[in-house]
Amino acid sequence: MTFDVITMGRVSMDLYARQVGAGFEDVESFDAMIGGSPSNIAIGCARLGARVAVLTAVGPDDIGTFVLANFAREGVETRFIRRIDGTRTGLAILGVQPPDRFPLTFYRDNPADIHLDTADVDRLPLEETTAMVLSGTGLSRGTCKEATLYAGERAAAAGVDVYLDLDLRPDQWRDRRGYGVAVRALLTHVDVAIGTEEEFHAALAADSDALSGRPLTAAEREELEGLIDDLRGRRPDLVMIVKRGPRGVTVLADEQIDVPGFPVEVLNTVGAGDAFAAGLVHARLRGWEWFEAARFANACGAIVVTRHGCSSALPTEPEVEAFLIGATP
Repeated sequence: MTFDVITMGRVSMDLYARQVGAGFEDVESFDAMIGGSPSNIAIGCARLGARVAVLTAVGPDDIGTFVLANFAREGVETRFIRRIDGTRTGLAILGVQPPDRFPLTFYRDNPADIHLDTADVDRLPLEETTAMVLSGTGLSRGTCKEATLYAGERAAAAGVDVYLDLDLRPDQWRDRRGYGVAVRALLTHVDVAIGTEEEFHAALAADSDALSGRPLTAAEREELEGLIDDLRGRRPDLVMIVKRGPRGVTVLADEQIDVPGFPVEVLNTVGAGDAFAAGLVHARLRGWEWFEAARFANACGAIVVTRHGCSSALPTEPEVEAFLIGATP
């Protein structure tokens, strides 16, 4: 195989406030790094030792140059990244106010990555690739929606393991129903879907309010369990990885497997989900069973929430192994 993993979707430069705990009015400086869920997952897999490529697009701007250079430094193949005239590379600015406030502002006015098209997907050597990671946000705008659906279709036909990070970013969608309609169309070609309870509810419910960004109510959580049971009945081959916050992770495969998380002191939760996805893909590439894979993924996420930054905080395999040796449970 040429690549263990190809990820597809949004990319940005992320600026993280260095002044931890400060409101934006008191921020004096930022650390810059690559951002965007599929891009972070690509870097996370590369740090864990996988051969990785990313399909995305950047503008003909200095931020695009920053993105290309940093991917290359991380060992991520950049040949499938297109520079598109008349667009800009995405930007995100984040405040760090632990334990539970991480204000995030996206600057995605005509970002290059929403202009990915089916021709870009045709350039991928999917017949020589083991796994592909797609993103829910890739379905939100532009020709990237059709390209993402086509990528899922083509990857599935090539026998590639298709992972979908539900990656719900409410401000990237015009209406709350559009997300679910698009995700349900893509699920036809997906082997493993990864998301929070809120993301799964938005994806599976005909009329979900999860795009509001609030936690699910007890009634919505009960409804979600019914929606998941219904989907399992129709798609028994689809593996669902439901992230339940402090309650850990539930893997819904041939059986239900509950995997506890790790108690750590939280500095920054942004990027934990991307670290989790990278760890899960890596572990499955190694042939691990679902419990061990989810536990490894939980450890990746736990490490990242104790660090400053997102892609810059993603762990290496020795770091995760050391964490697991000393961790409970």
